[in-house]
Amino acid sequence: MKHHFITVEGNIGAGKTTLTHILAKRLNARMILEEFADNPFLAKFYEKPDQYAFPLELFFMAERYKQLKDMVHTKDLFQSVTISDYLFTKCLLFAKVNLPEEEFRLYQKLFDIIHQQLVFPDILIYLHAPVHKLQNNIKKRNREYEQNISDEYLFNIQETYTSYIKQHNIKTIFVDASNADFLGNEKHLQVILDALDKDYENGQHYFTLP
Repeated sequence: MKHHFITVEGNIGAGKTTLTHILAKRLNARMILEEFADNPFLAKFYEKPDQYAFPLELFFMAERYKQLKDMVHTKDLFQSVTISDYLFTKCLLFAKVNLPEEEFRLYQKLFDIIHQQLVFPDILIYLHAPVHKLQNNIKKRNREYEQNISDEYLFNIQETYTSYIKQHNIKTIFVDASNADFLGNEKHLQVILDALDKDYENGQHYFTLP
């Protein structure tokens, strides 16, 4: 495997965790999965975003930092590849959408101190799906607190992700996941596996699924 630390990212409902599970099994890789269910502010945030956005984002940042620091810096003698279903910079991207300006500036100062201590992935797989596809996936997985997420919120998250990736020229496998079915369609999965078997320059490298 040419890439030893792989991160799968995308909007809410894009299929990040599903693909991470499948790749980890195929590549005999160690997984780092976001433990979003442990955040006590998540359901409250969707009910009262103005009140709970700051503690929500602080909790996520602390948990992601601890998880990545513990796992990425611990060598595994039997697994040379690590796959994560989130990028640590996700903290800053969601905070930018969810926090008012003054709170975001404070949050960014904390983020800047913390993120320097972490290893950046060798390559990012970004799953890009239209909002209607995301909404369908959200409804299918049926998490109660997610059912009222607006199209506008998903669009804002999507724009923030894509802007960050382009601005920072990150080495990215950019996948059009409009019709993605990694569980049911072996050809879709093979596109990703073949893409991971190549070397890339920095920037976005676009792939479509058959």
